[in-house]
Amino acid sequence: MIKLFKQYYRVISYLFFGVLTTVINIGVFAALQLLTAWNYQVETVIAWFLSVLFAYITNKLWVFSSHTTGLKAFFTEMSSFFFFRLLSLVMELVIMWIGVSLLKQNAIVVKVVDNVVVIVANYVFSKVFIFRKR
Repeated sequence: MIKLFKQYYRVISYLFFGVLTTVINIGVFAALQLLTAWNYQVETVIAWFLSVLFAYITNKLWVFSSHTTGLKAFFTEMSSFFFFRLLSLVMELVIMWIGVSLLKQNAIVVKVVDNVVVIVANYVFSKVFIFRKR
């Protein structure tokens, strides 16, 4: 069991922190839905920003164990992370627009569905482009 955990540590920890990131994303979105009269896309961006900040910290420290040295390397890595997360934000906004505006579905249900797509895309971006072994 321990051998399997060590072998799949990166995927397991990504899924664990991905679930927490998703909870933050959907939780903030749902809270804004209940507490404000803002447009769902504004709420999506706010929820995205807070969850991406959490995701960067957890991915850097525990999922990919990235140890950058110096400010330049840190900002390069962080910029890369946020750039690829911006791509997933665009995916998220498109999915939300299709689900809520075109298909007239419940915004929170669409948000849950869009997070499944985004989690997979973000793992690929992180593994291949951001925290790759140099």
